Amino acid sequence: MYKKNKIIINSFKNSLIASCQPIPQGPLDTPSFVLASAKASIIGGARALRIEGFKNLKLIKKNINLPVIGIKKRVSKKYPIIITPLLSDVEKLSELGAEIIAFDSTFRARPYSVGSIISKIHSCKKIAMADCSTIKDAINSIENGADILSTTLSGYTNEKLPPKNPDFKFLNQLIKKFKVPIIAEGRFNTPFFYKKAINLGAHAVVVGTALNRIELITKSFLDEV
Repeated sequence: MYKKNKIIINSFKNSLIASCQPIPQGPLDTPSFVLASAKASIIGGARALRIEGFKNLKLIKKNINLPVIGIKKRVSKKYPIIITPLLSDVEKLSELGAEIIAFDSTFRARPYSVGSIISKIHSCKKIAMADCSTIKDAINSIENGADILSTTLSGYTNEKLPPKNPDFKFLNQLIKKFKVPIIAEGRFNTPFFYKKAINLGAHAVVVGTALNRIELITKSFLDEV
């Protein structure tokens, strides 16, 4: 790995990564809101960002000097994977300045293999972050050269509704089995969950819905009645 990339990864160790992704096509789904959300998160202490979409990434990199995990989501009838499925997505995210590029690393049907996605990320001199759902995903990603593993897709790869709480069992398995940085992501929506993940040994924790998906935050209160 390039020395610069090691420095980037270390810059957000033991910290929070703000995922500034409003609900697609919702009232907050605009680049200006994404930028404002990112700035507010940084004021609160976030030391890196996870940003979806080319327009959003372009605006963020123009205005903010923090490491960014870039992704491009695509919904397809042909393939179930959504997060950065194409080599052209990797190239565009790299061109727009994402230091880290995350992608779906599951074994589901896909247009390009995990290995080819990682190779493309590395050819762009960027950091490859594998969004995993299982240990098998993680092993395959590491064998293909992934630099970071995350728990992002745990609970989201079958037809069942995802569980309410984070998958701490999976997080702990990754931390114990692999030497690369492990990022906790997926339903880490309270300070308690954040602290628990860091104490387990997560390199950092991605928090998204609890910071900026106001529709879901509001609904969570009403669902308790």
